[in-house]
Amino acid sequence: MAAPVNIIVGSHVWVEDPAAAWIDGEVFRINGQEVHVHTTNGETVVANMAKVFPKDTEAPPGGVDDMTKLSYLHEPGVLHNLAARYELNEIYTYTGNILIAVNPFQRLPHLYDTHMMEQYNGAAFGELSPHVFAVADVAYRAMINEGKSNSILVSGESGAGKTETTKMLMRYLAYLGGRSGVEGRTVEQQVLESNPVLETFGNAKTVRNNNSSRFGKFVEIQFDKNGRISGAAVRTYLLERSRVCQISDPERNYHCFYLLCAAPPEDREKYKLGNPREFHYLNQSNCYELDGVNDAHEYLATRRAMDIVGISEEEQEGIFRVVAAILHIGNVEFAKGEEIDSSVIKDEKSRFHLNMTAELLRCDAKSLEDALIKRVMVTPEEVITRTLDPVAALASRDALAKTVYSRLFDWLVDKINNSIGQDPNSKSLIGVLDIYGFESFKFNSFEQFCINFTNEKLQQHFNQHVFKMEQEEYTKEEINWSYIEFVDNQDVLDLIEKTFKNNKRFIKPKLSRTSFTISHYAGEVTYQADQFLDKNKDYVVAEHQDLLTASKCSFVAGLFPPLPEETSKSSKFSSIGSRFKQQFIHSGIWIGEKGDRFGQGKQLELKENGKSGIRIKDFYKTLADVREICHSP
Repeated sequence: MAAPVNIIVGSHVWVEDPAAAWIDGEVFRINGQEVHVHTTNGETVVANMAKVFPKDTEAPPGGVDDMTKLSYLHEPGVLHNLAARYELNEIYTYTGNILIAVNPFQRLPHLYDTHMMEQYNGAAFGELSPHVFAVADVAYRAMINEGKSNSILVSGESGAGKTETTKMLMRYLAYLGGRSGVEGRTVEQQVLESNPVLETFGNAKTVRNNNSSRFGKFVEIQFDKNGRISGAAVRTYLLERSRVCQISDPERNYHCFYLLCAAPPEDREKYKLGNPREFHYLNQSNCYELDGVNDAHEYLATRRAMDIVGISEEEQEGIFRVVAAILHIGNVEFAKGEEIDSSVIKDEKSRFHLNMTAELLRCDAKSLEDALIKRVMVTPEEVITRTLDPVAALASRDALAKTVYSRLFDWLVDKINNSIGQDPNSKSLIGVLDIYGFESFKFNSFEQFCINFTNEKLQQHFNQHVFKMEQEEYTKEEINWSYIEFVDNQDVLDLIEKTFKNNKRFIKPKLSRTSFTISHYAGEVTYQADQFLDKNKDYVVAEHQDLLTASKCSFVAGLFPPLPEETSKSSKFSSIGSRFKQQFIHSGIWIGEKGDRFGQGKQLELKENGKSGIRIKDFYKTLADVREICHSP
C-alpha cells in the first residue's frame, strides 16, 4: 500500500462491497476506528479504518495505461483502473515493465495483425499502448543489442488467457526472427505449428476454460548472430494423466479423443469408432462438444500441423491407433471369476473392445487379457501367478491407459524437438514459460496440489523481483520512499517444502479425515488426499511393459523400449513429484535464491544440495506428512 493517507469527513474513499468487491463513497462520520460512508449506490456503510482506502478523484475516467501513474496503488485503485480500461476494450495495462492482461473472452483480431506487429517493431517500451508485442519486442532488442538472453513468464489463474498470450508472443518473435521467401518448412513455422499439436493432446475443457493447458510448457527459441531463429526446444511438465480415465461433469477429456471421433468416416471405420457417448473415458461427463469449435475441422487442422512439424503419415497413423486403443480399452469391464479374488472379461461387449485394443496395439489379445488381470511374482524358489479381483483389474486397465497416453505425449514432444532441431552454436535465446494457472475446484487432488505449489513459487519470484529486491535497492541507495506492503508467501512454501506442524497456513477440516486445507496467496484450497499416493506413482507395471515392448507395431513398441537389465530388476520407487522436480532442474527453469535469475534459457548445472535452487524438497516426505495429517494408510 502507499503511504498512509489522513482520511477525514468529506474524504472520497473505497470500501468493501459483497457484490462489487469495492464501491466508492464519501465519509460523513468518523467514530474512533469506525468510518461511516455514504456509497454511490445510495447505501450507508460502516467500516474499520484499516479497510477504507482513499479514492483518486483526479484519475481519468478511462483509467491510466501504467499503474505506476496511479496516485494510490492499492487493491481497489488497481481493480477500478483495470475495470475502466476493460470497458473500453483496453485489455492490456502496464505496471512498470510488467504487463497485465485481462481476458476479453472474445476474438480481437485487429490487435494482433501484421499492421500491429509493424507498429511495435523497434518502438521504445511505453511509447505505444500496452501490448504483449511490446514485451516480446523489448526482450528481442535486449538480446540483439546487449547480448542478453531473456525469459518471459506468463502467469495467472486458470482461464486467464495464458495459452493465447504465449501464442501471440511466439508469433511476434517469429515475425521478428523469421526468414522471408524461404521455401519448405522453416524453424519458425515448426515452432508455431507445434502449438496446435501439443494443445490437441495436452489441452482439455475444464469448468473455467474450454482450452485449458493440462501441462506446463517452456519454449526456448534460439537465434543466430543475425537475430534469426535458428533452433528451438519445447520442455513440458506434469501432464495431468488422471484425466485420461476420469473426468467430471461438465469437463472433457483431452481434445484428441473427440477429434478422432469426428474424423472422416473411413478413419472412424478403420479404428471402429462411433459416437463419443459410447466410450467410458468420455461419457463420464455430459459435455462432448465445445461452442464455436468444429472437431471434424480441428482433426484435419491437427493432421496438417503434424505435417509441418515433421510427423510422417506412418507416424500419424500410429499416433491415432494409440488414441483409439485407449478409448477401446476404457470399455473393457470385468466380472468375478470362479476363484477367490479373480476376475474375467465381463461380457461379449467387453471382449469386443479388448480384441479391438489388441488389434490396434498389434499385440496378442490373450496376452493383453493376462496383463490386465494377472500379476507374476518371481521368488528364488518359484514363479507365482496371482489374479486380480474386478476392482483391481479396473485399476490395472486405467493404469495401462494412463501410461500409454503419457508415453505418447512424451513421444510427441521429443518428435517436435527433433524435427525443429536445436542450434548448438546459438549464443542468444528467448524463453517463454506458459505454466498452469492457480486452480481451486469443488474437488482438488494431487494435480491441483502440484499446480498450486508451482504458482506459489512463481508468486514468490514475482514478490522477490517486484517488491523485495527493488525496495532493498531503494534502501541501499538511501532513496526517500514509502514502504509498499505485500503478502509474502514464503510461509506457504515453508509449509509444503519443510513442515506442516504449527503453520498458520495449514488448516485441518473437522469433518474429514482425508482432506486438508492450505491458505494460498490466492485463497484457501481444500485438497482430498485419498488418491495422492496412487497419483504420485510413476512406474510402469512389468506386465504392461512386457506386453507393449513385444508389440508388432513399431510405433507402439517404440513407446516402450526394453528396459536395461539392472532397471527391470530394481525396485526403486519413482514418483511424479520427483520427476516434476527433475524436469524443472534440467530445463533451466529454476527459481533460485535471492538475486538469482529465472529461466536463463540454458541448461543450468545445479546440484540438489547447492546454494541456489527451487528446493522442491522430498515429495516423499511431503506425502508422508499428508498420510500423517489425514491418518490414512
